[in-house]
Amino acid sequence: MNSRTIRALLKKDTALFRSNRFYMLMTVVGLIFYIGMYFIMPRTVDESLKLAMYAPAPPPAFAQLASQPGTEVKLFDTEDALKQAVLKGDYTAGLVLPADIMTVWAAGDKPQVTVYYPSSSPPEVADAIAALVKEMAYAQTGKALAFDVNAEILGPDMLGTPVPLRDRMVPMMAIFILLLEIMSLASLITVEIEQGTARALLVTPMGIADLFAAKGILGGVLALAQVVLFMLLVGGFGHQPLLMLVTLLVGCLFAVGTGFLVASLARDVMAVTGLSLLIFVILAIPGFGSIAPGLLSGWAKAIPSYYLTDTVNRVANYGAGWGDVALNLAIISGISVLFLALGMIALRRRYQ
Repeated sequence: MNSRTIRALLKKDTALFRSNRFYMLMTVVGLIFYIGMYFIMPRTVDESLKLAMYAPAPPPAFAQLASQPGTEVKLFDTEDALKQAVLKGDYTAGLVLPADIMTVWAAGDKPQVTVYYPSSSPPEVADAIAALVKEMAYAQTGKALAFDVNAEILGPDMLGTPVPLRDRMVPMMAIFILLLEIMSLASLITVEIEQGTARALLVTPMGIADLFAAKGILGGVLALAQVVLFMLLVGGFGHQPLLMLVTLLVGCLFAVGTGFLVASLARDVMAVTGLSLLIFVILAIPGFGSIAPGLLSGWAKAIPSYYLTDTVNRVANYGAGWGDVALNLAIISGISVLFLALGMIALRRRYQ
């Protein structure tokens, strides 16, 4: 590859990108929108206790839980319905009382009380629930009674790390920034193919490797500059900054590879827009899992962006280290290289 040729191509491609007002506007407005959204979101976690409860025969004292200050209680008809509500994040916890709780207490035995927690619950929630059950037991019987608590975490176990909503949205917005560059890069390549510029360039001594290098560098730099600026402003480098930077670099490689692949499949700019929007929607799905842990099922791992989103989320919000996300990085890196190779092979045929 010739460095002088690549620099000339980068200059030309940059000018072409600037001339496309739509993508320039989307880039600038999108970045401002994501940053603004982060700062207008609440920076604290709601500490009110929203409790879901299932009890075939609730003791009278437990039925009065709703009157407790800062406590909101809803009775569910089935345990499955309660679990789904807790899993969605609608309630702080779910409390399941056995039907024979009063009989067991009367016999001097320990009833089995099951408590379901969403994966993002802080540790003090468990203490609060235990204290609440003890208080209600005392109010019901007039003496302190023992009970066994079976605690279950719904979704990935991140109990003990309360994360405000705006911070849970950071991984999703970072991925959105990268996904937008897929559309920009694919459109840039397709315009050159439609206009015949690419074929004209290949008539010169310039090699096709130089062309691919210029396109990849431009797409990667544009994506990296935006996502790094965003993460700097929202505090995304607060934990493991080097690991976060490596993750974002892998994300840029993924965006470039996917952009090449989209450009190789689309025949014109309109097709690029339609295909890019479809891919954007699909790849954005794992981002919603960072907002509501446990919302997505195992099928989300079939979406390549899952491993990138999950890594950004764990590092930024839960302080994960290299060992915790090594598998994620290996998978998304492999997928990125595969997409890049497939896209380059397909584009080479189109150029020729």
